[in-house]
Amino acid sequence: MTTAEVDRRFMALALALGARGQGRVWPNPAVGCVIVNDGQIVGRGWTRDGGRPHAEVVALAEAGDAARGATAYVTLEPCSHHGRTPPCAGALAAAGVARVVVALGDPDPRVDGRGVAMLRDAGIEVETGVMAAEAARAHRGFVLRVTAGRPLVTLKLATSLDGRIATATGESRWITGPEARARVHGLRARHDAVMVGGGTARADDPMLTVRGLGIVRQPVRVILSRRLDLPRDGRLAASATDIPLWLCHGPDATAEAREAWVARGARLVDCATGAGGQLDPASVLARLGSEGLTRVFCEGGGALAASLLAAGLVDDLTVFSAGIAIGAEGKPAIGAMGVAALAEAPGFRLRSVEPVGADVMQEWTRRD
Repeated sequence: MTTAEVDRRFMALALALGARGQGRVWPNPAVGCVIVNDGQIVGRGWTRDGGRPHAEVVALAEAGDAARGATAYVTLEPCSHHGRTPPCAGALAAAGVARVVVALGDPDPRVDGRGVAMLRDAGIEVETGVMAAEAARAHRGFVLRVTAGRPLVTLKLATSLDGRIATATGESRWITGPEARARVHGLRARHDAVMVGGGTARADDPMLTVRGLGIVRQPVRVILSRRLDLPRDGRLAASATDIPLWLCHGPDATAEAREAWVARGARLVDCATGAGGQLDPASVLARLGSEGLTRVFCEGGGALAASLLAAGLVDDLTVFSAGIAIGAEGKPAIGAMGVAALAEAPGFRLRSVEPVGADVMQEWTRRD
């Protein structure tokens, strides 16, 4: 194998390791690291829950003395600043690593090339841009939070063949099958937060937790409710002290409602309102980004989905389609968006299609 082929092989492993931290390390990036000496893997690591220790530190600890003279493969530029932990670039240099292969630069102003410079100043050979496109996708949420001030948004839809999420009477359990529902739990686990609108919370009182996967660290549950007019005797309220519950509200939420939800253990997130007095989706995401969230999994309802799509704030779209037809009287998956011409409609590029049980799962990415 050529050096380039070897580098890609080990970087692919580092990316796979880093993915294990998705949904568990915010506000930090989910980084993976592999250390190789004389063709043998001597250390591997990924950023641990809560963002510490970093992937490089974990891999160096496993490698021990074998890190001296080795090559380290890192999916994101090693940090160069003193935060809650010392800089990883310094740790790699102190361990005697001879070469570092970096997939993607870190746009954080505290790093942004300084990590690579620190390594080179220590006499370490540095190769950058190996599997950069794959790393850019893996770290999109972190990069968006740093550069745009908001998290990545994945919108999930589970619909009939004709795009309905419920019958005219509101019956919706279950349009898709158990295999699709299990896949949704896996998707929730890979995001920092699960988000729904107030209408969905009032109608379904969903738990929005990851179940059946042995997950201990649950995603934050985010509910958009302008007036905080949510049931205070339901499952969300009862579990707020045990599982993070963030309520995004507007300025017209009453003091009584705010105090009641804080007393139940919820965290209030004050957001701006936009057209029609509804919560402005850009403000909501900016507030979530300022709180450190990097990846948000939105599960509706239709009004929230429409507002995010209309504002150009949906990055990925995951659609589960069931082999049933409900008809025009059913409830649509996406609310009114005011699209008058096809050129105004948000566009997405198909990434994958696969059968999941009796249903079909499609993954789309926004066209840039």
